[in-house]
Order: sequence, then structure tokens, then C-alpha cells
Amino acid sequence: MTEKLVEIKNLEISFGEGSKKFVAVKNANFFINKGETFSLVGESGSGKTTIGRAIIGLNDTSAGDIYYEGKKINGKKSKSEEAELIRKIQMIFQDPAASLNERATVDYIISEGLYNYHLFENEEERQKKVKEIINEVGLLAEHLTRYPHEFSGGQRQRIGIARALVMQPDFVIADEPISALDVSVRAQVLNLLKKFQKELGLTYLFIAHDLSVVRFISDRIAVIYKGVIVEVAETEELFNNPIHPYTQSLLSAVPIPDPILERKKVLKVYDPDQHDYSVDAPQMVEIRPGHYVWANKAEAEKYKREFK
Repeated sequence: MTEKLVEIKNLEISFGEGSKKFVAVKNANFFINKGETFSLVGESGSGKTTIGRAIIGLNDTSAGDIYYEGKKINGKKSKSEEAELIRKIQMIFQDPAASLNERATVDYIISEGLYNYHLFENEEERQKKVKEIINEVGLLAEHLTRYPHEFSGGQRQRIGIARALVMQPDFVIADEPISALDVSVRAQVLNLLKKFQKELGLTYLFIAHDLSVVRFISDRIAVIYKGVIVEVAETEELFNNPIHPYTQSLLSAVPIPDPILERKKVLKVYDPDQHDYSVDAPQMVEIRPGHYVWANKAEAEKYKREFK
């Protein structure tokens, strides 16, 4: 039996108060098993990053629960609980230029977490840890005395990965870690993340807006649309049998490398008005084994007939 590391139940995240209240995420339900890569996919502004930031504690939640190793982690926590969580859960940010301190050397950037949580016995051990991780991400020890602006985008993202992994976390939230990078560098960074997962037994929440990238790295995928998770399934199952109309439209937008097939391809456009939820309210329904879709009773029956 696979062990659940993270579980999200009926999560709602909103910003503002009263008439200015904006609900960014509603009714989010999913779990992430230990050692897997779970991807959250959706267009810009759909609430993917908001969920990631809520898990790590950067965004407050307005309803629902987030569990980590069976313990509720949203809401009030003691200082020691918070420190332990920060060590166990790390985040790799989207823009490596914005998430690294321009005025600090690479050595200090990577060591900051070690200093804050006293994760070394002496200076010698700290230097050893930093040198080991910088070599692991494919940079050299001589890079430690330099500043972020002296590096390319791919190298900066490697520094961001080193900063997260030096803390020896169990769970890493990778928030679109390759979207700001050159195409040639993207595969290198993805391979690096896979390598660390294999060696260190990491669990990833991988946030992306591009389904074709996610196929290579994920075990399971959740598709999110305007703050609502509309479909969750294993990677190949989702690609072979997309059930929700929004997932179908996302998949139809993935380019085909064959120009003849690409020209013949019909793009599907998602119309949210096709759902009538005024009387029959939707919920997460298991249509095929391990394949969940956001649907009301009528839609669920229709999907079950179509995708037996």
C-alpha cells in the first residue's frame, strides 16, 4: 500500500474581504503519495501556484485542510513545528532571477537555510555540504564566490535547486521550474530533478502549464481550471483517455512533431457554459479505476458510458 505524504481536503484559498473577495482556489481535493511526482497543470491564473504556496505556508487558506504525514499543517503552528516543516518542504521557484538574492554570493544563498536551522556542526561541515550539492547540480566549487547576475538562466535555476536540496527535504514543490529557461536547458533541469528523486527518494509537486513537459516527469496529473481541479489520473491514463472537456482542449493544443498531422489536427475549444450545475451540483467522481473527474450525476453517468 502506497503511503500518502500530502493530502488536500476541500481546500479554498481567497484574497480580499467582503465585496472585493476573490476566491482563487475552491473545493481542491487530491493526495500525493510518497516518492511520486504529482503534477498540477492549468493555464496562467488558474490557481496552481497558489496551492503550492499554501502547502509551504506562504498563502493562508480560507477553508479546508492540508495534511502532511497525517498532521494538519495549515492554520496555527508552533515555532518548532514551522521550522520542522520548512526543513522538510522546500520550493523551487519559477523565475530564478527573481528568487535569488542579487547581493549575496552563491555560497551564502545555498547556506542560508543551513545557518537558519543550524544544520551543521562546524564551518568545515557547512563548506563540505555546500561543495557537495554545488557539484551535484553540475556547477563548480569556484562558482561559490560569484553573484547570481554572473550566471545564465539555467545555471541560476541549478543554484535554486541546490538551495532547496541542501536542506535535505522530503517534499519539493517545483513551481514551473523550466518555463523561464531555454529549450535546450529544459531537458537538463528535468533530468537533474529526476536524478535527485531517484537518489534521495524525493516527492515532487510539479506545477506546469504545459502538458507535454509534464508527461515526461509525472506519475499522476491533476488538471485545474479557474481554481477547480477538474480531473486527476495517472499520466498515461490521462493522455490516452482524457474525459473532462477542458482536459481534452488542453491536450488538443499540444503540438504534434509531424507537420502533416499537425495541419490536419482539430483544436478543441473549451466552453465552460456547457455545464449546468444550477440544480445538480458537481463533485469528484471516479469514472475509471484511479481516474477522477469533476462532474455532476448526469455528467458522471454520461462519462461512464463513453469511457468504459
